[in-house]
Amino acid sequence: MKFLVTGTAGFIGNATAQRLLARGDEVIGIDNVNDYYDVNLKESRLKIIKDNPGFTEARINLEDRPAIEKVFKTHKPDRVIHLAAQAGVRYSLTNPYAYIDSNIMGTMNILEACRHNDVEHLVYASSSSVYGAHTKMPFSVHHNVDHPVSLYAASKKANELMAHTYSHLYNIPTTGLRFFTVYGPWGRPDMALFLFTKNILEGKPIDVFNHGKHKRDFTYIDDIVEGVIRTADATPAADPSWDSNNPDPATSKAPYRVYNIGNNQPVELMRYIEVIEECVGKEAKKNFLPLQPGDVPETYADVDALKKDVGFSPDTPIETGIANFVKWYKDYYQV
Repeated sequence: MKFLVTGTAGFIGNATAQRLLARGDEVIGIDNVNDYYDVNLKESRLKIIKDNPGFTEARINLEDRPAIEKVFKTHKPDRVIHLAAQAGVRYSLTNPYAYIDSNIMGTMNILEACRHNDVEHLVYASSSSVYGAHTKMPFSVHHNVDHPVSLYAASKKANELMAHTYSHLYNIPTTGLRFFTVYGPWGRPDMALFLFTKNILEGKPIDVFNHGKHKRDFTYIDDIVEGVIRTADATPAADPSWDSNNPDPATSKAPYRVYNIGNNQPVELMRYIEVIEECVGKEAKKNFLPLQPGDVPETYADVDALKKDVGFSPDTPIETGIANFVKWYKDYYQV
C-alpha cells in the first residue's frame, strides 16, 4: 500500500510513518520542518526513517497548492494520513493566522488533491479540543461540538466539516481522529511532559495551570499510532441508518466517520506531575497559575465507537508511558 503522510517530522506523523514502513508499506512524507519548535528534534525524527527505501521525503508547505498537487500527481498515493497542522491552544491566542494558513488552507489543498487523484481513504487529525465548552463526560463522538473555545479548536472542527463536504460531494471516504493529549518519547517540547521533565531536571520551576486541578485523558503515542493505522485500514462506508431528523454527528449518509482516540481514563495534573517526579527522581518547584484562556478543565474520551469498528482501545498507564519518555529524554539529551 502507498501512503502519503503529512507531518512526518512531527511527533505523531513520524511515529505513524515508522509503523507503516515497518509493515512494508511505502510512505511519501510531507513536512516543511518549520521552527515552531526545535528543528533539530524534527531532523532527528526524520533520520529514523529517511534511509528506509520505502520512504520518500517532500519538504514543502501544506499551503503551497502547486507543490501539493505535484506530489500527489507524481506519487499517486492509495491512502492519505493527514497529521500535519499548526498545533497548540495557547499559541493560537497570539498567532491566529498560522492556524488559518496551515489548518484551513493546508487541509483544503489535501482535500482537493485527494479529490483529483482517486485517493481511496483520507484519515486526518482532529482534536479533543473540538469539545470546547462541552461538559458532559465522557466526551462522545455522538455529542454536538459547536462551541469551541480556541481558534485551534475551531480550525479542527472546520476540518471535520470540510472533510464531510468532500465525502458528500465526491464520495471520498474520510475519517477524522480526535486525539486526546498525546505524550511519549520524541514528544513535542511545548507539551507539559516535555516542559516539566526539562525544568525539573534543571532545577527550574514548572507552571501548573488551573492550580493543578486539570484532568486530562493522557494517551500514549503507541496507542495513538495503533488507532491511526487501524482506522486507516478500515475505509468507511455510508451509514444506511443515518437519520436527518435525528442526525448522528459521528456518521453520515456519506462515507464519513469521526472517532475519539483517548485513554478513557482521565488523570489529574497533580498526579501526572507526581509520576514525573518519581521517574526523574526529583521534586518539582511548582508555580501555581489560574486556568488559561482557551483551556478546558477536563477531557475524557468515550472510545466505544473505536472499539466497535476497529477493535481497539488505548490502555497504556501513565506510569509506563512517562517512564518511557523520561528514559528517552535522558538518552536523547545525554542528561
